[in-house]
Amino acid sequence: MIIGPITKKMLCLIVATAMCLCGLSGCKTPQDYKSEADKQAYNIIDEKWKAPYGVKANYKISDTAPSPNDILIEKAVPANGILTLPEAVALATAHNREYHLEKELLYTTALDLRLTRHEFETKYFVGASGNYYRSRGGTDEAIQGGVNLGFNRLLAQGAIVSTNVTAAWIDILTGDVRSGLTSILSTTVAQPLLRGSDRQIVQENLTQAERDMLYQVRLFNRFRKTFVVSIITEYCRILELADRVENAKENCHTLDWLCDRVEKLAGVGRVPKRELERIRQDALRALDIYIQAEKEYKQVLDDFKIMLGLPTTAEFRLDEKELKALSSAEMTYPDFSESQAIEIALLQRLDLVNSADAIIDAQRKIVVAADSLRGDLTLIGGSNLTHETDTDFTTLRRQKGTVDVGILLDLPVERMFEQNEYRKALITLSQRQREYEQTSDIVTLEVRQAYRDLTEGMRRYSLQSAALELAKKRLKDTYLLLRYGRASSRRVLRAQEDLFNAQNEAVDALTDYAIATLNFYYSTGVLQVRPDGMWEY
Repeated sequence: MIIGPITKKMLCLIVATAMCLCGLSGCKTPQDYKSEADKQAYNIIDEKWKAPYGVKANYKISDTAPSPNDILIEKAVPANGILTLPEAVALATAHNREYHLEKELLYTTALDLRLTRHEFETKYFVGASGNYYRSRGGTDEAIQGGVNLGFNRLLAQGAIVSTNVTAAWIDILTGDVRSGLTSILSTTVAQPLLRGSDRQIVQENLTQAERDMLYQVRLFNRFRKTFVVSIITEYCRILELADRVENAKENCHTLDWLCDRVEKLAGVGRVPKRELERIRQDALRALDIYIQAEKEYKQVLDDFKIMLGLPTTAEFRLDEKELKALSSAEMTYPDFSESQAIEIALLQRLDLVNSADAIIDAQRKIVVAADSLRGDLTLIGGSNLTHETDTDFTTLRRQKGTVDVGILLDLPVERMFEQNEYRKALITLSQRQREYEQTSDIVTLEVRQAYRDLTEGMRRYSLQSAALELAKKRLKDTYLLLRYGRASSRRVLRAQEDLFNAQNEAVDALTDYAIATLNFYYSTGVLQVRPDGMWEY
């Protein structure tokens, strides 16, 4: 038999077969599959997202429709060239590359869970075939076709059910062979009776996938808090550097002005010239400090642009009002003690909750590993029904049928691999318990450190603010004494240097206090990220 030229009847058969397959599959486009995957993945995420984790916002990947709470902000600098703190957090949340990776990890974990769930769903299959045959001499010509359909399903008790329906037909166009139809209905059931028969064992992969999804939702929300804290912290640090640049610039101007005044006094003999030279030297040193401070500020600002997802060529400055608002805000202690803060953290820290749940996972793995040490005993049943008829389908009748039942036994003679896995499972449980203890200790340590930083930050800022006021008064008084010849220029220089240092220490203490406050609520786990990307507690 060889394949002859394509005839009209053959073409009709191929087209009909293709249309049948297309109709059964629904003729979905790649976009349809993508939309279905998105719907399933986000349904799973919404299912696992609990209210205490925070508002469901800014968690959808970039090529899907955003939720109503998502931040939608253009990847651009504001027209006025001033980037406020809320705008910075919003920009970073919308465009930071690491944030996008975390969202994609959350999404792909949901896809993995959907695939694992599908293992326990009914899986259908449909296929068809069509062929045209013609002999070399052209005496025999036939068209052959077939349809194959059925389903497989894994049950929670470990049973595997498979059903298959096959129908094949042959239409003889020329020759003596008779046309006909053959159909076969077969069903197979395999039920484990020993190893792998327990519902918990069978569903272990599904159980772990469900828990992994929950863990990832928690980790994503923990990441959101970490991310917002890092953006706000960096914003405050840059404001501090900007203030240091201004202090250095003001210091240069003050020393230049003082140099002019002392030069006039030296011209009339009221101040030795060596003091004038000393002031000029200090003025040059102040200029060098200003240049270095400006360089550091620009470098850190460029790094911040990367965090925001902006190009480093973007030009903007941060809102100085944020620093003024911090300095004018009332400083208050938390309304709970250190021990209460630790207790809250041990209950609310999502990373600690994940670590605790990992112990439960390890305990289940021991049960699974112990089950694998047992023997295999599988009950297998099947049936086949076959029909063979002429092309007159009204005479269709069952020709023959078979039913078979059997048992497969595999005694646990060789279980080296399973033995090793069981021992490893016991060790893993001990590891998870130690990891939880260590995580708990680290959480306690972080809260204690954050509480001390907050307390120290408040006291330090009060002290530095008072020191700054004294430095200002001292410089003013020392300069008056210089004018009347009752103080040397060296005292004025020292007073100016102390003022410059006090200014820097004051702004450093202010930002340290603001960051310590943020870190304290973050460490205790009570900090919540709002839909706009900012935080509250």
